[in-house]
Amino acid sequence: MPGEEERHGRLWTWLDQRVGLAEIEYLARKKEIPIHRHTAWYYLGGMTLFLFLAQIGTGILLLFYYRPSAEEAFESIQFLMAEVEFGWLIRSIHSWAANLMVFTLFLHLGSVLLLKAYRPPREVTWVSGVLLMGLAMGFGFTGYLLPWNELAYFATKVGSEITGAVPVAGGFLRRLLRGGDEVTGATLTRFYGIHVAVLPAITGMVLGLHLYLVQRHGMSVPLAVERSGEPRRMMRFMPNFLLRDLVGWLSALAILAALAAFLPAELGRKADPFLPAPIGIKPEWYFMFMFQTLKYLPAHILGIEGEVVGILGFGLGGLFLLLVPFLDRRAARGERSLLFTWIGLGIIVYMIVLTYLGYTASATK
Repeated sequence: MPGEEERHGRLWTWLDQRVGLAEIEYLARKKEIPIHRHTAWYYLGGMTLFLFLAQIGTGILLLFYYRPSAEEAFESIQFLMAEVEFGWLIRSIHSWAANLMVFTLFLHLGSVLLLKAYRPPREVTWVSGVLLMGLAMGFGFTGYLLPWNELAYFATKVGSEITGAVPVAGGFLRRLLRGGDEVTGATLTRFYGIHVAVLPAITGMVLGLHLYLVQRHGMSVPLAVERSGEPRRMMRFMPNFLLRDLVGWLSALAILAALAAFLPAELGRKADPFLPAPIGIKPEWYFMFMFQTLKYLPAHILGIEGEVVGILGFGLGGLFLLLVPFLDRRAARGERSLLFTWIGLGIIVYMIVLTYLGYTASATK
């Protein structure tokens, strides 16, 4: 049998003695992936992680040119796109990676919900996943303002105004977000700090916990497969599953490059607070179902402002999603749980229909 130094080389042996590479190799080789008709959903987590890493890489490159002030933000991005070699490509990939990451995150969360992969002992894994979803939307909200263009300015004004409808703490939260009573350069600086420092720090901790728990508990087998009593087939993570993951990542990279090349991110006109808001202004697509819901609500419901009722409803909806593993007791006992399956399907259909209506309904209604 060859020794460790013969098998891996002197560099590996040197690093192994200092950081324990052999233990990491053992964990990777030990990990196995269940094979069944739902195995394809397992790739969404790695795909989301890859798109997040793409954003980190492009985001760092954008930092070299971006200037976070109302006077210079728009011009710095204009310079980046027009003068810096491949600057437009880096910004476009950053923008498309954000959208695709939120999309794959929605799919990942939806598949975990419907396959009931939140069952014990994976409750905390689910909670950390829902928190990551919230953080991703926070990245989208804060990043949207940074180009300081007309659409971003007025969309942020509407979005932060909605925050002000939160009962009791609404006024405080709106001023906290804006850095004052109005959307100004102080808001831009604040959003920049949250986008490049606060959110990455929190995301790093929650993501670290999430990945650790995935490694610790392994992949969940769907309840229906578990109850069928069929013999388990397994695939080794290293190298079988990892190589398939890499193929998916390369495909995602090709899609990202194609979208960035043929549909590059636009900059529009510089924000001017003294101009009226453009007609039919809309938020990013992943906020659309909430935006459209608030538009449909009447001015008052049982004596309470419709917007306040909507905000409370979304808050309770988010709390319910977070607590699903603790509420779905039948699934926790390994029994069929159709109620939560139908609730999950209802949430998905509601989001799709309201998003569709948001893009197709008249802009003046």
